[in-house]
Amino acid sequence: MTVTLVLVIAMAVLFSCGVYLLLERSLTRMLLGFLLLGNALNLLLLVMSGAAGKPPIGKSAEGITDPLPQAFALTAIVITFAVSAFLLALIHRSWKLSRADEVEVDEADVAIGRARDDDTDGDPGDDDPELDTDPEAAQQEEHTR
Repeated sequence: MTVTLVLVIAMAVLFSCGVYLLLERSLTRMLLGFLLLGNALNLLLLVMSGAAGKPPIGKSAEGITDPLPQAFALTAIVITFAVSAFLLALIHRSWKLSRADEVEVDEADVAIGRARDDDTDGDPGDDDPELDTDPEAAQQEEHTR
């Protein structure tokens, strides 16, 4: 196996584990999932930058490496660190207030979602009689009113 294939496999494993951890209800696991996604992104930038070459500092331009992916990787590291610090502050605040690490289900949101599902049933034509294309059904509905 080549080095690039190993990096691609490692990147895929990191992405899949990161997404799995982000879907958990525990805030600590969400933070770990975000960190795994950040590392997978850095591996993606490393793989996409191409083959290794000479540093971009020198007199000749032959065989040098493009410095742009390295700048992107540094930017991704800084952004991942900043968002991780913010998430860590949120986790700490949540722990201080409720002594819980889990995200609870909001009953009001569930009730709104159920009401919305009951109203529409997935068919936008049920709500507005003007959107009905069957004229006989519209006439029958007018007679029943």
